[in-house]
Amino acid sequence: MTILYEVHENLYVNMTNRCPCSCTFCLRQTRDEMEHSGSLWLEREPSVEEVRKEFEKFDMSRYREVVFCGFGEPTERIDDLLEIAAFVKETYHIKTRINTNGLGSLVNGRDIAPDLKDKIDTVSISLNTPNADRYLELTRSRFGAESFQAMLDFAKEARKYVPHVVLTTVSTTLTKAEEEACQKICDDLGVTYRIRPWED
Repeated sequence: MTILYEVHENLYVNMTNRCPCSCTFCLRQTRDEMEHSGSLWLEREPSVEEVRKEFEKFDMSRYREVVFCGFGEPTERIDDLLEIAAFVKETYHIKTRINTNGLGSLVNGRDIAPDLKDKIDTVSISLNTPNADRYLELTRSRFGAESFQAMLDFAKEARKYVPHVVLTTVSTTLTKAEEEACQKICDDLGVTYRIRPWED
């Protein structure tokens, strides 16, 4: 099963297929892999030791970042993720990023933002839309109506502990007015707004 895979100049970590959302646009609804990754559907969740051993198969000097992403919400395994992130930083001295829906504190029943300190360099959160009702329609989060504000609260908290916090939307999916509203949300939170290219 595919635990680590390359995308551009980064190495991605696929640790879980669990996710509290069932997004209408999720890539895993239409594909099994990313570029040449091999299937990202896991037979089972790999242990921390298995993930650590997997890094030995790669020339780590080639990568700019190690990104926790894959076909699931990485904060579903926040404690294991942070153990691996610490290992990556200590062993390979490479930057770490989490690509997340921002609902990790709801998933874990506690504020996980302080745990990211000194282990994660960038948190990239899917904002998707500036509208809370539309957000729930798109993400179909199992946490319901509180999800949108919880995601924004996590971004605000993460900013205290992580050097780079980014909220993202996807190009062509929003109007200019909606993108401007997203920019204002990010400005108010003190985080970066990024419009990602569309992938199908």
